[in-house]
Amino acid sequence: MVVDNSLRDEILRLKKERDAVILAHYYQKGEIQDIADFIGDSLALAQIARKLPNKVIVLCGVHFMGETAKILCPDKTVLVPDPEAGCSLADSCPADEFEAFVKAHPGYTVVSYVNTSAAVKALTDVVVTSSNARKVVDSLPADARIIFGPDRNLGNYINSVTGRQMLLWDGACHVHEQFSLEKLMELKRRYPDAPVLVHPECKKPIQLLADKVGSTKALLEYAKASDAARFIVVTESGILHQMRKECPGKEFIPAPPDEAGCACNDCSFMKLNTMEKLRNCLRDLAPAIEVDPDIAARAVRPIERMLSLS
Repeated sequence: MVVDNSLRDEILRLKKERDAVILAHYYQKGEIQDIADFIGDSLALAQIARKLPNKVIVLCGVHFMGETAKILCPDKTVLVPDPEAGCSLADSCPADEFEAFVKAHPGYTVVSYVNTSAAVKALTDVVVTSSNARKVVDSLPADARIIFGPDRNLGNYINSVTGRQMLLWDGACHVHEQFSLEKLMELKRRYPDAPVLVHPECKKPIQLLADKVGSTKALLEYAKASDAARFIVVTESGILHQMRKECPGKEFIPAPPDEAGCACNDCSFMKLNTMEKLRNCLRDLAPAIEVDPDIAARAVRPIERMLSLS
């Protein structure tokens, strides 16, 4: 990875001039993670955002993350370097269709994954991330009828570990859906001593091969604590950068998707953000995230409820 030092210096200068802070998700490119002030998963970034004193927050992630930061920090300027950085999982749950689904099931508690639009969060009783979904669901009454959306794989996983029978919205992440079971089994045969680390957005057959199922942060912490020398990682490849930085001397093998000839699995949306676009958004204070005030007022309650439980 070759870093343009002049571009890096310009970003740092603009950041200081704008009283800005840079937050980056684990799935961002390595050079963006390295220049960020804070790195984390969706839960950590939400927790950090609402405590920051800076006037400007640059969220190097995807659009729903920028929306979440804006909802929590309405008086701040929130920027996402590329406005086209969307999310296939959020797109799989249009707000109007989800609203009709919720209305068709009165009396249900609505639990929505953070990977959703602000409009879907506004229809929700409590938001969850992959880090805290089990804890939040466990906090609900044992007899509660629950709608969980939009990720069916995460929902099925939470059902399996909590004994719940949540009603699931039929959505999924295109990255985590694409991992090849056959290729993963081949890697396990090649590296029998390597623990398999799997994100719960993956399909159940992939999860069943895991030594650890967890959020990106949980997988990183597992690798740091483990005595194993190598690991097979079944999530978006951006996390490998932090794993290699924080676990020197350990080997991390990315699980491949179904497509032939591809050695790892990237989120094309996450990778839209670049150092050049990061510089440009600090220079121009654009593109800025805006959320309809009425939607924001309704969406902040389930987000705050999640944070209070976390």
